[in-house]
Amino acid sequence: MRLTKFGHACVRVEHEGTTVVIDPGVFTEPEALDGADAVLITHEHFDHCDVANLRRTDAPIHTIGAVAAVLRGDAPDVAERVRVVAPEERFDLGAIPVRVVGEQHAVIHPDLPRFDNSGYVLDLGETKVFHPGDALTGPGESVDVLLTPVSAPWMKVAEGIDFARRVGAQRNVAIHDRVYSEAGLGIADTHFSRLLDEGQEYVRLADGADL
Repeated sequence: MRLTKFGHACVRVEHEGTTVVIDPGVFTEPEALDGADAVLITHEHFDHCDVANLRRTDAPIHTIGAVAAVLRGDAPDVAERVRVVAPEERFDLGAIPVRVVGEQHAVIHPDLPRFDNSGYVLDLGETKVFHPGDALTGPGESVDVLLTPVSAPWMKVAEGIDFARRVGAQRNVAIHDRVYSEAGLGIADTHFSRLLDEGQEYVRLADGADL
């Protein structure tokens, strides 16, 4: 298993000859899509879903209905490759089984509408990886690696730490890290490293770095 961080919320997962890219948004380096066999998108926001990046690959795109609707309007050429998934659905991407988790984005503000959002659990043999998108909805099963949001307009650091504690993954890899300055991220890193439960590791990878 190889997991590579590619800008903000995007990760690239390679396992037994299958390469899956999750949430290639506007902060994602273009090379993240090179050789991708499939793309997963959690929701429609620009930092998770960018048409220019999706056009860099011919790989099928698996995502929720709300994203499919946006792509049909904005990029019908891309929408032709979309397969709509539903919460709790299970499907295989080559050597990687996937389960869809959750239905809604975290609350940004009570006066704003809720967006749809589904995360994904990827089964990589002896390792399960969970990407929640923009939600603090747990996977409902034990996972080994949590891709944990560390900065967002819809979350304070304490909420992110409590989410990681609830999930209970041994390894916690920071995502959603373009919202804070480096100084702010340093504070978040300190709190996550200090306050996660015993046995839980925390790391924030540089863009392009592997787990």
